[in-house]
Amino acid sequence: MTAMRQLAIGAILILAALPAAVAQTQDNGTPLSVEGKLRFHVLSVVGPTGAVKTAAYAGVVHAIGIPREWRLGAAGYGMRAASAFGDTGIRHMLAFGLDSALRTDPRYFPARSHNVFARLGHALAATVVTRTDSVHTTVGVARIASAVGAAALSNEWYPARYHTVREGFAQGGIILGFDAGGNLLSEFWPDVKKLFRHR
Repeated sequence: MTAMRQLAIGAILILAALPAAVAQTQDNGTPLSVEGKLRFHVLSVVGPTGAVKTAAYAGVVHAIGIPREWRLGAAGYGMRAASAFGDTGIRHMLAFGLDSALRTDPRYFPARSHNVFARLGHALAATVVTRTDSVHTTVGVARIASAVGAAALSNEWYPARYHTVREGFAQGGIILGFDAGGNLLSEFWPDVKKLFRHR
């Protein structure tokens, strides 16, 4: 992969995650009702922020050429975009059901510490840890299970070599990796904005 291609992919990833970072860090932490959780998950799929993130993700996998069996050009991007929106829709449908049943909050909450390393650890941990509606910390079952479940289900419309349990877990891990990147931006984007304002 050329340096220019790597730079383009990095830029797409950052642009995809920034809107979520801005939106999530403005939240005041009030627990969501079931209707609020439904709204969060629906907007994560079809809202402006969700649509930009999903379209950008499709751009990344298209630029890399994954899966290699799918076409290039506009038609190939269309296939990957449809796949990405399908995957995102499945993921948030599963996550909504689990968040509602388990009474967990789907949002990212910034760390209370000012220590950079503590904040870094908090952002990464939030990929697999979540807050309950009663403001306790618990394992993020909805986050983990929805990532793996969505990957396993969406792999069914991928080429046959993706139809394995191993690939489902691998793709789920990639989804959680994107979540971790989004959490890091949610945590540190306000600091970046302040830095630019001072300059």
